[in-house]
Amino acid sequence: MPVGQNDAITWPDLAGIFRRKDLASVEKYLQMLSQHGVTCLRLMLEYCHGENRYFEKPVGYFQPNMIQLWDDLFALCEQYRLRILLTPYDTFWMWLRWKHHPYKKSNGGPCDKRSQWLLCAETRKAIKQRLAFATERWGGSGALFAWDIWNEIHPAHAGDSVDNFSEFIEDISSFLRQTELRLYGRAHPQTVSVFSPVLYKEPRAAECIFKHPALDFASVHFYEAWTIDHPKNTVDAAVSTGRLTREALEHTNNNRPFFDSEHGPIHTFKDHKTTLPEPFDDEYFRHIQWAHFASGGAGGGMRWPNRHPHRLTTGMRNAQQVLASFLPLINWQQFQRKNLNKEIVVSNKAFAPFGCADAAQAVLYLLRTNTINVIGMLNPFAEPLMVDVQIPGLKCGRYQITAWNTATGSAVKVYEMDYKEEPCFCFTTPPIVTDLAVAIRRIE
Repeated sequence: MPVGQNDAITWPDLAGIFRRKDLASVEKYLQMLSQHGVTCLRLMLEYCHGENRYFEKPVGYFQPNMIQLWDDLFALCEQYRLRILLTPYDTFWMWLRWKHHPYKKSNGGPCDKRSQWLLCAETRKAIKQRLAFATERWGGSGALFAWDIWNEIHPAHAGDSVDNFSEFIEDISSFLRQTELRLYGRAHPQTVSVFSPVLYKEPRAAECIFKHPALDFASVHFYEAWTIDHPKNTVDAAVSTGRLTREALEHTNNNRPFFDSEHGPIHTFKDHKTTLPEPFDDEYFRHIQWAHFASGGAGGGMRWPNRHPHRLTTGMRNAQQVLASFLPLINWQQFQRKNLNKEIVVSNKAFAPFGCADAAQAVLYLLRTNTINVIGMLNPFAEPLMVDVQIPGLKCGRYQITAWNTATGSAVKVYEMDYKEEPCFCFTTPPIVTDLAVAIRRIE
């Protein structure tokens, strides 16, 4: 289960690995992540908002200091059992600072314009060369989880058109897969990420992201305007996350995993130059995490920090640990979950339900929506409410129900019940002040 976040080789927690300036601090950081249940980091081979982290310069010459950086990072991730979702290019800064990038033709590179990245034959060769080098060097490491073979694919990268998306994905994906099969006898999972608003403007892009036969899982960046990218409260973003996760799962092929691989208050941070107050941001983070997870996404989604300094807070780390400690309550190898956000019935409309289930197990998250205070957070002193819940699809039998405190990471109540009459599994929650997660599992 990918519990983790976006990280970067230039951000404070990993910066010491460059030129081995402070390996000890990086090791301490990765050890802390492992102790908090983090299993996966999303990283870019280069992060080019400056001039000293290019992976290639010139094209085809892989920088020795960057090779050493990644050798060290993979070794440390192996040591602390962390996996890496690796993407070869930082397309955001590459776009903004294109005049400096080694791939630009005037700098000796293969490509004249940003709008030709996905179309230029020589750029394709360079992309394949980079991926081949990376998998030959680190593909044998157990720390490599998967490839995001192109970060935030966009029509602007291909002459303002999506016509080329499918062919580009097929070309790069098949090359990488064949290379890994030749080297290792197996291939790592692959995805292509996308900025979610693109999917509404370009339905054919959605077909590629969610259903392309060359890809193994789907990933989208949840930056919905105003609710997620510029939140006014900690509830609306979670409601949007549940809706977006359901929409994504409805588009994917059967049994293809999905998760949000970027989200966060990017508009607040980047455009308004504001870092959210830590208590607010911690609650916003926790609500999004559980809404994504309970709605059937893999893990809790991957936050882009959008804070100053650019790192997750202690509260966010604790929230990840709480999610990780919840995971053993479900048998994931046999859980064929389906999103039931709209089908679950609750007796009190003060709660937004998020849930997924199959015939024998269910995950439920109930988030209170009617006690938002003047600073946009839920009132921790509100009167607790019990809720009657109906979940369709579960078969009759004896079940164990574990009600879980998402703040403390402890069981509020564990009890068993017999479910004898279909069509709906019904139970009553313990009193809820703000939110509650529930694991339901047939035990006979």
